Amino acid sequence: MQRVDEKWGLRMIFNRRQMLASAGAAAFTGPGIAKSQMGAATWYDRAIVIDALGGLNDPYAAEGISRLTDRAYAEMMQTGVTVLRDTVFPVGNTPDPWSDYQKAIGNFRENFSANPDRLLQVRTAADILKAKRESKFGVIVGTQDSCMVSADLDRLAQLKKDGVMTVQLTYNNGNLAGDGSLEPRDAGLTKLGRRTIERIEAEKLLLDLSHGGARTMAEAASVAQRPLVISHTGARALTDHPRNTSDATIRAVANKGGVVGVYFMPFLSASMRPTGAELVAHVEHVANVAGEDHVGIGTDNGVMPTMLDEKTKKSMDDWTRERIKQGIAAPGEAPGVYTLVADYNSIDRYRRLALDLERRGWSQGRLEKLMGGNFLRVYREAWGG
Repeated sequence: MQRVDEKWGLRMIFNRRQMLASAGAAAFTGPGIAKSQMGAATWYDRAIVIDALGGLNDPYAAEGISRLTDRAYAEMMQTGVTVLRDTVFPVGNTPDPWSDYQKAIGNFRENFSANPDRLLQVRTAADILKAKRESKFGVIVGTQDSCMVSADLDRLAQLKKDGVMTVQLTYNNGNLAGDGSLEPRDAGLTKLGRRTIERIEAEKLLLDLSHGGARTMAEAASVAQRPLVISHTGARALTDHPRNTSDATIRAVANKGGVVGVYFMPFLSASMRPTGAELVAHVEHVANVAGEDHVGIGTDNGVMPTMLDEKTKKSMDDWTRERIKQGIAAPGEAPGVYTLVADYNSIDRYRRLALDLERRGWSQGRLEKLMGGNFLRVYREAWGG
């Protein structure tokens, strides 16, 4: 299923994260926005804060307008996020994924061109520091699949020229590189997948194993020669769900100098309605398994919170039914299950998470690593700058 997002001109596979980012955010004033409990001049305000997988949009813009509205920009900056990694589509085995990619990256270019004073496209680690220094919102463009590359590995060089800086090997289903997390055969990497990883690393792009099948992720972590990431996942030891990652693979990524990002998604809980305490438990578990230098945040949400009004709930439920019909829904997806952690569905959620961990004994240094320092390091090692 595809749709056209007229506000940003992106023809996309419409997934849960974008549903939150677009359908819900327009009604986002009122309940669900908690007042910050941290002072105005804290370490958080000075820190580099990175959401390693999220969504960027403007729910207040008129159709066809690429320029961010003042309100959207102000709210984005209010979150305290320095840089967010957004997704260039497609994902899944579409009929012509390279054409879909070319259209999608063209729309990213249009959006950057329309907002030179507000958005900064990140191509090096130095760009992240520049975004912080100049009070711009940094955006890393990355894929959530390698379907647009397929067997033509020279396309990875073109992605790099286009400013795509991270490449996710698989999405939920299998592709030519390997099996995704919902592929029942879990056959792991293909020979092409191994060559794809080699070329990703040769181009100094960052390899992302999110959405991979358990065997695919384990084999890819073993094959990789440079630091890599799992930008958005949870701990399978706490919740046995195929979208979560085993301790062994978490440890293998850390041993290569990589970072594992924890998402704000239903898969953190067997009930598919995770509490704030369960999110904190996954963060602490990954930190304990990987080490404090190898854990981060990749919410898999929109950068701004979502107001779940009845219209938004209906839209999300309709999309869930369509995902189930198409056979791409993960276990536990159902109408009434929404892709957020309700306890942290507020504009200051990143700040409040840091505060809650601080109350649990996390030092400032450890928090700075979690909130962005670790991803900043791995980006520097992958890209330079």
